[in-house]
Order: sequence, then structure tokens, then C-alpha cells
Amino acid sequence: MSEQNTASVDVDCVDIVIVGGGIVGLCFANALIDADFSVVVIERSELKINVAELRDEKFSDARPDCRVSAINRSALKHLIRVGVIDSPRSKKALAERICVFEKMFVWDQTGAGQIQFDSAELGVSELGAIIENNILQQLLLDNIAPAKNITYLCPEEIAGIDYRQAEPASVTLSSGKKIQAKLLVGADGVNSKVGNVASIARTKHPYQQLGVVCNVSTCESHQATAWQCFMPSGPLAFLPLFNGQCSIVWSLDEAAAKQMMALDDAAFKIALAEASDYKLGEILEVSQRFSFPLSHGHAVEYVRPGLALIGDAAHNIHPLAGQGANLGIADAFALAEIIIAAKQANRQWCALHTLAKYQRQRKGANQLMEVSMTAFKELFGQDNPFLSEIRNAGLSLVDHLPALKYKIIQQALGVID
Repeated sequence: MSEQNTASVDVDCVDIVIVGGGIVGLCFANALIDADFSVVVIERSELKINVAELRDEKFSDARPDCRVSAINRSALKHLIRVGVIDSPRSKKALAERICVFEKMFVWDQTGAGQIQFDSAELGVSELGAIIENNILQQLLLDNIAPAKNITYLCPEEIAGIDYRQAEPASVTLSSGKKIQAKLLVGADGVNSKVGNVASIARTKHPYQQLGVVCNVSTCESHQATAWQCFMPSGPLAFLPLFNGQCSIVWSLDEAAAKQMMALDDAAFKIALAEASDYKLGEILEVSQRFSFPLSHGHAVEYVRPGLALIGDAAHNIHPLAGQGANLGIADAFALAEIIIAAKQANRQWCALHTLAKYQRQRKGANQLMEVSMTAFKELFGQDNPFLSEIRNAGLSLVDHLPALKYKIIQQALGVID
């Protein structure tokens, strides 16, 4: 078991317990570095990467992981502010695995409609960055390591959670350790134990689709551009990686996805190139493929007295615009900002009326994004000639209206300060 700074924190009775040490949970912990809170992060799974290799200069040559996140400019600003990365172009060993993208190209396979977003036109240096999930997680872990107020417990299973609104929550670990906390934060995904013990209802809507992911080498350069094609069968994204490859995320109906997973590499490369209209030429290499079910849903409430849900524990959306991680990161920093301000003002920082400010700030924005992604999926998922004409005309129209493009990029990618 890995423990950091356990001598400096009373792990039997602390201010905050974060259940889940993934990207969102660790972002929340990073936002609390040196704040007037004692914090424990509980994570069951160790990173499947060799930390020693991460310090090796040759690590930048290693093959990238298939699980990546498209981090927008707003989230990057948070990560830079708390010291997780020095800048999107940082030359630290781990940060060399970050691929900044400067353009985004979107087109409809059923017609000539297309739209391009360019950071230069917006007067910013980048639209965002593609980061492997395990690399970002390690960067977040490295940043909290020196923090005297944060303890990281991993691997550690939760045996039980006792939550009662009028009392501190109690978390019992499989090791026998029991931790009490004034605030229990669930960053533990769509099947959140924290949400379940608080009896928080959640909507769940499967798309009857699978996301197929892998990394590919292409004949043409990705040009520091995120490429996205909308097809009736589902959206296909080529996300640029640091080593010149692309990470693909292909949303397909379950039957079609299973067919793609069953193809040999040669056949899959041809199918993928054809689906992408050969925008990046032929597919030269393909890594192992993985698939996962797609759904969207929302917790009816994000907070209870002494309890809050962030990230996928509160909401999940279709991955077509890569906004899931960004919404979770925004949750984490918003919650941290609210409770820090309350504590500094000597207010009841873990009371319901304080936590409700976090819910008011984030729930509407998250619901709007969920509805928008579902609407996009439905609009572009219809194999209808009339709708195809409308879609293509709409994309081309927006591409020639700078003010509207500016507004879209502001809302979708968070690139405007």
C-alpha cells in the first residue's frame, strides 16, 4: 500500500475524504493543496505504469496508452494554476507526453458540410491538449506528494460507508482502518458508492452503442488537429498524440461495433480509413482495440449535508465532444473554491447551504452539455437525406460566420478567457 504524509494527518478523523483517486478526485485534491483542510484520498487501483520509467528520458518514446482525454483550455488553466503542469508546452519528462492541438476539423460524411476551428483565428496559443489518462493521473499524484495536508491511500478497498446527515461520515477500509470525515466526496464514477449510500437517485440512459478505441499511425500528419467525422452510424474522432499517432474514438451501434472488434487488423485499417474519408490517408498501424458501452445520466442531487458528488459520480455524457473529463475537472475546482472561501470566512463549509452553491454553479451547465451531446448524437445519427442537407448547410453556414464560431468554441472548448 502506498501512503503519503500519513504522519502529518490524523487519518482517523479528517476534514475531507475523497472516494476515488482518478483524474477528477485527484484534481479536487490538488485544488486543496495547502488549504486549511486535512484530506484523505482513497483509491482501489494502482496505476499500471512503471513510475521509474516515467523519470527516464526514453519514456517519451514509449507507446501511448489508448485511454486519453481531450483537456480544454479552461481545464488546462486550472492544472497550470495549481502546478500540475507548468504550461501546455512544458518540457518536463511527463509533460512531453502532452499533445497540444491548435485546430479542430469537423465534417459530415453524408455531404460537403464542414467547419474548422483555429486557435490562431481566436488569438490563443491552443484549443486544448490530448493527454493519456494515466499520464495525467501521475502528474496529479506527483503534485500532491509534497502536500502536508493530503494523504493518498492506494491500493485500498472500501469495506463500508456509514453516512448520516447529522453526523460525520465514516469510511471503513478493507485493511480495518476507519476514517471519519466532515465532508465525504464521491469521485468514484457512474456506479458511485457514495451516491448509493446517500440514496441519491440517478437517471440512466444507455445509447445502445459501444465506443471503440485504439491508437493508429496514419499516412498523413495529424497537423496538431483534432479531427471529427459525423456519420449515421456514429461519430468518429481522430485525436492527435505526442508521437505523431492518433487516438481514435469511434461510436457505433452495438452490432456494428462488435463487427469492427472482430475484424483482423488489415480489414479494420481499411474500414477505418474509409469511414474517415481518408482525411489522414491510409491507416498504417493499429494498436490493440478496446470497447466500452456508451450512456448518459445525471444524479438528481449533487449534494447532501456533508456529502458531494463530482465528475461521473454526478453525471456522464456521450464522448462525441470529449467533454466528460472537462466537466468533471470543472466540478472539482468549483467545489474546492466554494468550500475554501466558506472556511476562510468562518462559515459552515460542509453544511448543505454551502454545498448547494456548488450544485447551483455546476448542475445547470452539466445538464446543458448532456442534452446538447444527446441532441448532436440524434441529429447526426439520422440517415435521412433531408436532415443531411440541413446538417451540411448548417456546418458550412457556421464556418462562414466568425462571431457564431467564436461563441461555439467559447462554450464547447472553453478557450476564451
